[in-house]
Amino acid sequence: MDKFPIRVLVVEDNEPWRRYFSTALQKQPELQVIGEVSDGLEAVQQAEELQPDLILLDIGLPTLNGIEAARRIRKVSPASRILFVSENRSADIAEEALSTGASGYVVKSDAASELPRAVNAVLEGKRFVSASLSGHGLNGPRDPQTGARFHRDNVTTLIPTQSVANARHHEVGFYSDDRHFLDDVTGFIGAALKAGNSAIVVATESHRKSLLLELQAHGLDIGAAIEQGRYMPLDAANTLSMFMVNGMPDPVRFLELLGNLIVTAGEAAKGANRRVSVFGECVHLLWSQGNAEAAIQMEKLGNNLTQIHDVDILCGYSLSNVEVAMDSHTREQICAEHSAVCSQ
Repeated sequence: MDKFPIRVLVVEDNEPWRRYFSTALQKQPELQVIGEVSDGLEAVQQAEELQPDLILLDIGLPTLNGIEAARRIRKVSPASRILFVSENRSADIAEEALSTGASGYVVKSDAASELPRAVNAVLEGKRFVSASLSGHGLNGPRDPQTGARFHRDNVTTLIPTQSVANARHHEVGFYSDDRHFLDDVTGFIGAALKAGNSAIVVATESHRKSLLLELQAHGLDIGAAIEQGRYMPLDAANTLSMFMVNGMPDPVRFLELLGNLIVTAGEAAKGANRRVSVFGECVHLLWSQGNAEAAIQMEKLGNNLTQIHDVDILCGYSLSNVEVAMDSHTREQICAEHSAVCSQ
């Protein structure tokens, strides 16, 4: 790209990061920051109006997440080159971001050392991916029609993406008895169904049966909700078996399985916002089996789901149903992956 100056649009909802990116870019004399926005929908509008040469784009944006914004920007400003700069270190999220046709992906914590090189590479028509994501094949060949990376013997896997009004709704509950458990989960799932939205329940058989009775006692027609596809009850152990590999959740299998379920449930929703609420006990099973590391990794993948889909997640740990107490370190690690904590 030999145009001078090179016009840059910065899209970041965190004010200190936005200021840092603009300052860093303006240290390169050939670059001119022509706009700063903090909202995904506004980013699309500004891209269409300004037609910038380069767009620095975050993922966790209000109104419209960065991945969906990039897809729309590609339509309204096809000549703009897009460089994602995100806190998210998930290779699957990076893959989905690059599948939009973006030219690069920089992890924010690496931006101080990598941003200048990433900008130069992207402007030269090259792809740049943070060194911390190396080894995931993100620079591999892509399908020319979809932009998706080929993997698994040339089988292309796409993770569906929707707009995200709020970047993170991932809560956890620690329950000392089943009464508190049922009250909390009934309120969470019942509120979604009453609003016309959809719900996915991934729980043990006993909890699925108890929850069904509680929801019906609150006047909800669960039979009709199941027929409409707005209520999906799934067995936690069976669901785990679909994405666990060598004792750990496989990210691609997890995001593909849960992503497809969320998309299907979302299409059946009747609410104005068409959101999906997911309650899950898979993490509880992993922890109770002594595999806390896998439970924490799955919680991290749950955060990825909230970045991609219109979804609210509640994870439940039934502390009264296991012989071994949860140690404080494990509990702290689990809590750190959530936006809210309920302890009863």
